Amino acid sequence: MTIFLEGGPAAPLALRPLLVELNDLKRVHAAGRTGSIAERLFAQGWGALTGGASAEDVALDITAKALAAARLCDLDAAFLAAVGLDPAAASGVLVAGFDAVTDSVNTALRDRLRARLREPGGVVPGPLPGFVSALVHQPRAGVTCPGKPRILLEPPENHAEHCLMVAVYGVVLSPFYRADPTLVFLAAMSHHFHNAAMPDAGFTGEMLLGEHLLPIMARTTQWALDELDPPLRETVARARAVLPDDATAEGRAFHAADCIDRVLQIAQHLRAAGLTMGTVLDEMELVHAGPVKEFHDRVLTDMHIP
Repeated sequence: MTIFLEGGPAAPLALRPLLVELNDLKRVHAAGRTGSIAERLFAQGWGALTGGASAEDVALDITAKALAAARLCDLDAAFLAAVGLDPAAASGVLVAGFDAVTDSVNTALRDRLRARLREPGGVVPGPLPGFVSALVHQPRAGVTCPGKPRILLEPPENHAEHCLMVAVYGVVLSPFYRADPTLVFLAAMSHHFHNAAMPDAGFTGEMLLGEHLLPIMARTTQWALDELDPPLRETVARARAVLPDDATAEGRAFHAADCIDRVLQIAQHLRAAGLTMGTVLDEMELVHAGPVKEFHDRVLTDMHIP
């Protein structure tokens, strides 16, 4: 993978298809499970952290699970075990899903992430801080600009989904910026702590708050930090030091991930709106090859569909 250098590319174009595909984890749901995959991985990550797992282990574990889920969706370790696959067979499926999408990921990082799927950790989750549920239930503002009405796109993502996606993107992008992936992951997982209590009125609302914005954000961020035990609180607070700017490698990796996720969230709405039947039937083979394919084609033709 190309390494970020001053004056060179500001982001690795080769990762674009993977980041686009990962973004849909904010919209994939399954029966019997509450919330999207991204939402649930956000909760899993914080549960592992409060349960005593190292931040590095959590960053690698959650990122590996997200990458495997890009194609497998909720065919995850829990489901595979429930239907009788032994650990070796289950990890083989997860690795196959992971390998299907990660050709563009830095080789050394890819090997570390793959190892997490082959030998998952056994940390008992700790209690979920209240900010996890609050961020799950806090919708993001949509497209806002001072002086103009907002543009709402339904369904809205929530702040837990956004934080999780930025965290996973940040880990995947870290080698390009020579950044510490663990630091980027923690910064991303906590970067909207203030929105656990503060409703999101977007850029417009922030500008209207004026001089009150920063004190309010500081106060509501501290409320979330105070839910963590002191050692974890201090670790998260140190990671958050990279958030204000792009002066560090970790700051660049975080802000690249944040920017990419915000724009791809809107891009998926536009992509869906521009979908054509040619794409669905010809490229994606909605009516796919099989013993009744010829009959299906005749039915559609005679029904004048499309």
